[in-house]
Amino acid sequence: MSVWGLYRSALAGQWRGGLVLLACSVLESAPAFLSGRLVELAVDEGFAADRPGTGLRWLAVFGLVAVIGAFGSRLVWHQLGKVVEPLRDALVTAVVRGVLHDPAPPRNQPDASGVARITQHVEVVRDATAGLLVQARGMIVTTVAALAGLFTVAGSLALIVSIPVVVSVGVFACLLPSLARRQRALALADERTAEVAGASLSGMRDIVACGAEPLAALELYDAIDTQAKAAVRVARSGAARTVVIATGGFVPLLLALLVAPGMVSGGVLTAGAALGALVYLATTMQPALRGLAATASTVVLRLIVALRRLAETAQAEPEPDGTAEPDGTAIYVRDLTFSWGAAAQPVVRGLDLHLRPGERLAVVGPSGIGKSTLAGLLTGMLEPQAGRVLLGGVPVREVPAALRHRMVALIPQEAYVFAGTVRDNVGLFAQTAMDGELLAAVAAVGAEPLVTRLGGLDGEIGHGTLSAGEAQLIALARVYASEAGVVILDEATSHLDPPAEARAERAFAERGGVLVVIAHRLTSALRADRVLVMDGKETALGTHLELMDRSTRYAQLMHAWSPRLPQPSAQFFQRAPE
Repeated sequence: MSVWGLYRSALAGQWRGGLVLLACSVLESAPAFLSGRLVELAVDEGFAADRPGTGLRWLAVFGLVAVIGAFGSRLVWHQLGKVVEPLRDALVTAVVRGVLHDPAPPRNQPDASGVARITQHVEVVRDATAGLLVQARGMIVTTVAALAGLFTVAGSLALIVSIPVVVSVGVFACLLPSLARRQRALALADERTAEVAGASLSGMRDIVACGAEPLAALELYDAIDTQAKAAVRVARSGAARTVVIATGGFVPLLLALLVAPGMVSGGVLTAGAALGALVYLATTMQPALRGLAATASTVVLRLIVALRRLAETAQAEPEPDGTAEPDGTAIYVRDLTFSWGAAAQPVVRGLDLHLRPGERLAVVGPSGIGKSTLAGLLTGMLEPQAGRVLLGGVPVREVPAALRHRMVALIPQEAYVFAGTVRDNVGLFAQTAMDGELLAAVAAVGAEPLVTRLGGLDGEIGHGTLSAGEAQLIALARVYASEAGVVILDEATSHLDPPAEARAERAFAERGGVLVVIAHRLTSALRADRVLVMDGKETALGTHLELMDRSTRYAQLMHAWSPRLPQPSAQFFQRAPE
């Protein structure tokens, strides 16, 4: 399903709210349809016939109709949120799914472009849809009602004044595609500015350290300048098109003023009908056309461009779920190869690995060598270009997602906690666990003092309540309390001190199942049953003592890390050839 399809289906799903909006539109259109007619009756049957009381009564009816129309407009606002908010939720879900399935995501930095799509484009769609349901819908209803009323009051005059209206609307519609292209260019410029600014801010320390501030500033200035020029082009196009539609609203009024007196003199129109026609044109149709032009030049075009941009990047259709049932939690890796892009060198190449329940594996290697990529492959989040990852004897990506999420747990370096109680956070993956089980998990990973300080399981966690290390303790307790038989710690204890790290790893080792530790400190390798050394093209697997004898890279890492070992020569610090 495309984003356009998602947009339509999300709106169609709110059909009850749509019916209410339709009923409100009928009420809202009453003043536009009846205004000229009531003025005609007030003049012809009241004031022109020397019966001012009758004329005042018809004007009083006009006031009552206006109140009814205002009540209809008020009901529209009441229904708006019920239609628009589910649409926003559906689009955010589609964008997030697209970001998660991006074949070439940003590496080691936030996805500023994805954030821009959520915070800008989705909000544009939300606001534009609300504008269409309130402004454009009301203007269309008003214009149609005014035209219908004009034909009932002064049909001969309506034929004359409707021609410039139709012509101006047609010209305006023909000019819209160019404005759409300029609006899209502005949207892309917005994304580029967000991407450049996000990259500069996240890498500010490196930029300052390298003295690259002028280059970073120049790139940001260029992006902002491009964005500003695109905004100016959009504004100029919008102004020109507004002139076209405004002319279409002014010319009919001018024609009516020129033609109506002759029609009244010739007996074709009554004075009340002529005045009613002017009411339709001056107080209803002309403002509605101007507003409709402004809405189409901004709201509609922004909506179209934002939806097209979301359609280019969002994966609205979920991937087919698997059906395979694993037999246990053993992991088999066969000839596994993965690279970030068709032309890139593989970060994992021809890897073979067998992990049995109860085994603890430590993964070590230089930063950026592919350790976190391996974690993504083991969990099924990434699909390899070659080879297989088997969970319980079946391909991990063919295991139903809900079952895979229960069996395999990954804790990244940046632990995630959310606003709520400690119980909500720790029990996220163990919804049926009793408080005693949650407290046991808290104690096992060494988070008991923290939870006690927060007020126990009922303690509240808010924004900025926890430090990075405390957040990692909560995340560790959350996974410990779950039923996951495969746990992968991707530098998940990097903000803990060494004793706390050792306690957490020991707790998961005693818990059972498969434990993979992507090591932040090499002490994790000393505690593991086996160690996997990743070094570009070469990998080595074995115990600590075996690797110290036969893996140059592992020996280099150990010597560089431990001051107790003999200091290596300069060649130890050189990266091994790939």
